[in-house]
Amino acid sequence: MAVLGIPQNTIDILKKYDIHFQKKFGQNFLIDTHVLEKIIRAANITKDDFVLEIGPGIGTMTQYLCENAREVLAVEIDKNLIPVLGDTLSEYQNVTVQNEDFLKMDIVQIAQEYNGGNPIKVVANLPYYITTPIIMELFESRVPLESVTVMVQKEVAERMQSKPGTKEYGALSLAVQYYAEAEIVANVPPNCFMPRPNVGSAVIRLTCHKENPVKTGDEKFMFRLIRASFNQRRKTLQNGLVNDAGLSLTKEDVQRALEQMGLPSTVRGERLSLQEFAKLGDLLNKEISI
Repeated sequence: MAVLGIPQNTIDILKKYDIHFQKKFGQNFLIDTHVLEKIIRAANITKDDFVLEIGPGIGTMTQYLCENAREVLAVEIDKNLIPVLGDTLSEYQNVTVQNEDFLKMDIVQIAQEYNGGNPIKVVANLPYYITTPIIMELFESRVPLESVTVMVQKEVAERMQSKPGTKEYGALSLAVQYYAEAEIVANVPPNCFMPRPNVGSAVIRLTCHKENPVKTGDEKFMFRLIRASFNQRRKTLQNGLVNDAGLSLTKEDVQRALEQMGLPSTVRGERLSLQEFAKLGDLLNKEISI
């Protein structure tokens, strides 16, 4: 069987099936066995694991997952790649390939069907244009998750694990860190892909919290505050919240809440931690309900 982490084998498959890279699907295929092995190690894949792979492409990482996991479900949106996957994964009995749009699937049902409702591991080499929607769908769907190990644009990986006060810190950092502990486990240069992307990539492991690290009375409201705080990044937190019509907050509401937290009215959203946003959400919720 041709191991697809070896560049020549990937080239042979691409020629055999006359595959043209689909820009709309953000296709970049990995051609570095060391990176593939790092991903498997980082995701801590064992023979007890069911793994959901999003975007298997021609099956490069899928082969490695099949070698190490109990069972793999690979979800591929591009119907032209389904016959290719039938070929490159033909020797494995522990893989199912589905031609679907991952964002339209019932992931909770997948966890139930393939893993008895127990926490699953997700591994993916994600197209840059759809990284955030896929990761947020995984978290917000409340599917039982153990970890999500993904290859993403380096800049996005840095945003996911960044801390308050840094220029990378934003709504994505807070959303990811509410659900998981984020750690970049490998940086991956463009020459590890075919075709070469214009930017560097990184593998980030998101180890899901058993319990959310902060308590809030209204999770949705807290995230609306967070989004409003970063929508106009150069403005103060107060102005960002007051200018968001959907929140219906007055300047006085926000000022009172910030005072109670010992924060100045000039503070910017990028200075607040997840815990502070949770507290601010609860204080402002009280103001609105009065």
